[in-house]
Amino acid sequence: MLPYENLNQSNKSFFKDYQTKFNQFLEKGWFILGNEVAEFEKEFAQYSQSKHCIGVGNGLDALSIILKALAEKYDFSQNNNEKTEIIVPSNTYIATILAILQNGFKPVLVEPDIKTYNINPVEIEKAITPKTKAIMPVHLYGKVCQMDKIQEIATKYNLLIVEDAAQAHGANFNNQKAGSFGIANGFSFYPTKNLGALGDGGAITTNDSELNEIIRSLRNYGSSKKYYNEKIGYNSRLDELQATFLRIKLQKLDEINNHKRKLAKIYLENLKSDFILPVVEKNFHDVYHIFAIRHEKRNELKEFLLKNEIQTEIHYPIPPAEQKALEGVLDKTNFPIAKQVHQTILSLPISYCHTENDILRVIEVMNIF
Repeated sequence: MLPYENLNQSNKSFFKDYQTKFNQFLEKGWFILGNEVAEFEKEFAQYSQSKHCIGVGNGLDALSIILKALAEKYDFSQNNNEKTEIIVPSNTYIATILAILQNGFKPVLVEPDIKTYNINPVEIEKAITPKTKAIMPVHLYGKVCQMDKIQEIATKYNLLIVEDAAQAHGANFNNQKAGSFGIANGFSFYPTKNLGALGDGGAITTNDSELNEIIRSLRNYGSSKKYYNEKIGYNSRLDELQATFLRIKLQKLDEINNHKRKLAKIYLENLKSDFILPVVEKNFHDVYHIFAIRHEKRNELKEFLLKNEIQTEIHYPIPPAEQKALEGVLDKTNFPIAKQVHQTILSLPISYCHTENDILRVIEVMNIF
């Protein structure tokens, strides 16, 4: 069976360094917010072309803490019981929407561009109201959104930008990295990400020094001095051990991304025209966290591949507006493009563990479907 992902194999080249650093970690005896987190924050901030990085527990916490910090700094107070609105894509992973709801705000869903699956800037402008405070573009599958157009809209309407860069470590647009466009931006280090930990982990990047201090306090019980709590905060700190592993892998992130880009190129050049393939655009450096194709007979294709011992995944089978958890929260009738994407999307193997021959095998089977 050719797996969709094999985390043992994807991490195998790092095992020796992991074991060495783990032994040092045990000997050091400092397990929470120590030197490893501090050094990783410096290194990831530099990699992401940002002034500050704050390690947190996971990607959802990253987005939720950002919104809480922005509400404090920019006063997202509600007027006449009308909730502050945050614009998000209608086909995002549910975490983006949960972060908004957890802060008591209203998610306003906007349709994606059917070619890129990223939020459509034209639709963003249509959705803006006097209650809108921020836009949350999601760089789905490792492709940066059209940030030039989104920045123009944000400037025109005096809105904040918060990037959900959970799938876009190292991706860039016009040589600017994901996670450096917004006022604050969230990353996930879930194990399957291009920069994946060996457990949960997340980070926030920002160039705003005041916001950096607010976020650092919020992630640690609302405290900037031990046992003195100024804010209602969270317990969401990047684990010291995960930071140790992430520092090792960060040194190889460009290599991981380039490997996935090479595999993507093989798909793009050899899959037959029956399949709708990821769009390749000038000035976009895509890192293919997910290689997503579309096909009208997606379910049959998935089953056919499995019968031929090839595993695939669906990212994602259900649109956010149709999730049971969001019944009565979101209107599920106005998102035909998102529905079309969710009904036809299929993720093909494209891991750091896969070889060119693995990809050629997938192509061979797909082309006879």
